[in-house]
Amino acid sequence: MTTFVLATHNAHKVEELRRILGDRLGSHELIGYDGPEPVEDGASFEDNALIKARAANVHTGLPAIADDSGISVRALGGAPGIHSARYAGTRVDADNNALLLQNLEGETDRAAEFVCAAALVDGDREIVVRGVWPGEVLHEPTGEHGFGYDPLFRPEGLAVSSAELSPDEKNAISHRARAFGMLVDELRGVYG
Repeated sequence: MTTFVLATHNAHKVEELRRILGDRLGSHELIGYDGPEPVEDGASFEDNALIKARAANVHTGLPAIADDSGISVRALGGAPGIHSARYAGTRVDADNNALLLQNLEGETDRAAEFVCAAALVDGDREIVVRGVWPGEVLHEPTGEHGFGYDPLFRPEGLAVSSAELSPDEKNAISHRARAFGMLVDELRGVYG
C-alpha cells in the first residue's frame, strides 16, 4: 500500500477529489497536505500542477498528487485560464463569475472548456495528464452545487449548468474526473 499526499489547501477540491478517486485507488491511501503553498508561476495548467506536486513531495517525502484547473473561454483568447481562481483579484467565486460575465457582455461566441492538469511527483518520477470538459458560458449563474465557475458553465450535450448536477453526476464526467481517471490508470501501472 502506498500513501499519496494530495497537494492542495482548497477544501472543495479535496472533497471533490476524494469522491472522484475513492475506490479507484484500491488499497492506497490519500491524505491531505498542510505544508507551504508554492508560488504557482507556471505558463500552463501542467506547469502549475507539477509545481504543487513537487513542493508537496519535497515537503512530505511522499508521492504527491496535484492538479491545476480552470476555465478557458474561446472569445477571451483562453482567459481566464491559469488565472481562473484569481481572475477578479479577490479569489472570491462570485467576483470571478461577475467579471467573466462582464467581459463576455454582448459576445455571441460563449464556447468554453474546463481544463484540469493532474500530476504525480515521486522523486524523479513525474507524470502529468490533461482532462478537458467542453461546454459554454451561460448568461447568468444557475444551480446550487459545485464551486468556482460551475454556475456559469453548461457542459456540452447537457441542458443544465454543472452547478445543477449532483456531486456524483459531476464527478463522473468533469474535467477533474477525466484527468484523474487517466492519472489513476498511470498510477496502477507504477504502484499496482
